[in-house]
Amino acid sequence: MKVALIKYNAGNIVSVVNALNRLGVEPVWTNDPEQIQTADCVIFPGVGEARASMQSVQENGIDILLPTLKQPVLGICVGLQLMCRHSEENNTPCLGIFDVAVRKFPAGSEKVPQNGWNSIHKLHSPLFSGIKEGAYVYYNNSFYAEKHVEAIATTHYALPFSGALHHENFYAVQFHPEKSGDVGAEILQNFLSLSW
Repeated sequence: MKVALIKYNAGNIVSVVNALNRLGVEPVWTNDPEQIQTADCVIFPGVGEARASMQSVQENGIDILLPTLKQPVLGICVGLQLMCRHSEENNTPCLGIFDVAVRKFPAGSEKVPQNGWNSIHKLHSPLFSGIKEGAYVYYNNSFYAEKHVEAIATTHYALPFSGALHHENFYAVQFHPEKSGDVGAEILQNFLSLSW
């Protein structure tokens, strides 16, 4: 199986690679269009600031390529946010794969960023096959995708938001499956299984 890990100016690559290695997968870290287009599945990870990350995606032409992909694609954290329509972080237009706005958590109600374990609910996707309602996953985010009809998991932190999204062959999670222990490993395995 060929798994392409999209290379752009966003962190957290090593932990994603290590998580995939534990599942017996050696991903290709690349921004080469041919490598990405011919992969069985594609992972779009990221930790960082929306505008700088989006600029890097545009410089590499990933903004044009990514929405055209037909194989399963998984966005993680900033990857999810860039796949949405717009982010309030530095007023950043994004890819628009999900017609969802990304907002900053309101001040005062909870500590921002959300940093730690939180539960996911209303799971309804093959991505969460075998995952129990209310399972805990690891978050680190100051911004969130609004609740939406394409949400396949919800989380509550200050307010309810989309913990995961799905549209056609595109999946995305706000949390970090690569840091979410056995639950995260099972979610990643479920994603890989979508292309088999």
